[in-house]
Amino acid sequence: MEELNRFDRILAILIQLQSKKTVKAQELANRFEVSLRTIYRDIRSLTAAGIPIIGEAGLGYELVEGYKIPPMMFTKPEISSFVAAEKLAIKFIDKEMKDHFSSAIYKLKAIIRSSDKDWMETIDKNVVMRSISHNQLSKALPNTLTTLFQCIAQKNVLEISYQAAYQQEATIREIEPIGVFHESNHWYIYAFCLVRNDYRQFRTDRISNIKILDQLQFKKHPDLEQYLAERELEATFTRVVIHVDPLFAHYLHWERKYFGFKEESLKDGQVEMIFDIKNADMGFARWFMMFGDHADIISPDSLKEKVKSILQLQLLRLK
Repeated sequence: MEELNRFDRILAILIQLQSKKTVKAQELANRFEVSLRTIYRDIRSLTAAGIPIIGEAGLGYELVEGYKIPPMMFTKPEISSFVAAEKLAIKFIDKEMKDHFSSAIYKLKAIIRSSDKDWMETIDKNVVMRSISHNQLSKALPNTLTTLFQCIAQKNVLEISYQAAYQQEATIREIEPIGVFHESNHWYIYAFCLVRNDYRQFRTDRISNIKILDQLQFKKHPDLEQYLAERELEATFTRVVIHVDPLFAHYLHWERKYFGFKEESLKDGQVEMIFDIKNADMGFARWFMMFGDHADIISPDSLKEKVKSILQLQLLRLK
């Protein structure tokens, strides 16, 4: 069994070498949950088998230009994952990218064994993802993601027209896009803003126009993963504890994850839910009011006061 697992890992390493220009040993070690020493040994096994790998420990490995391995045969679970990925992708990416993705899937289907094509078609016909409840991209820019991906790869500077939540009118910004991420049901661009001379994130559905400039980025930026990790470390969280009627608690399972849900337990006949959230006084307060007749705020007191304030204002408006 150990030798079989090693064979599968070495084959997977070979596939990964073909899928990327350069692969670092640490990246492989993290993926397969083995030591660097094991990865070095696997690389030596591949080179001993005649696979033309160049590179060295610490710098990364790559296949000699032009070398290709024969087409892989996909397992049925892998084929099923392609169907799931396609169903999800078409709901979260823009029109142009959907067209490219569909073209790629057709190419993929072309190399699947005939005996597996019925399997894929059956799953495809019987898996449906309904429309999401809101637009994640600007209606005025149906191909925002495609443009952003292109500019990130080419390191172009972009000129965008952006409508911030706190502003009445859109402003023109020149930005150096670094990365794109999806969070809380929205796509965001992480970029260096040349107008503000600082790093910013922009919500894509608030962009009304994009112009690709001939100017290329001149700064070397930290990568997206580093930014997101540092943002989490620097964020100030508030611990919120609420008690919810057990008969009602299960209705919150889907939405609570957007408000920093940490854990739940049964306490004094109620479901105690604990959250660590960034904005307890606004977003969470309004969300809590949706089910407040079935729940109690245990802490903090500031959240109780915020809910009272909102309710008092609402009562005045109802007179």
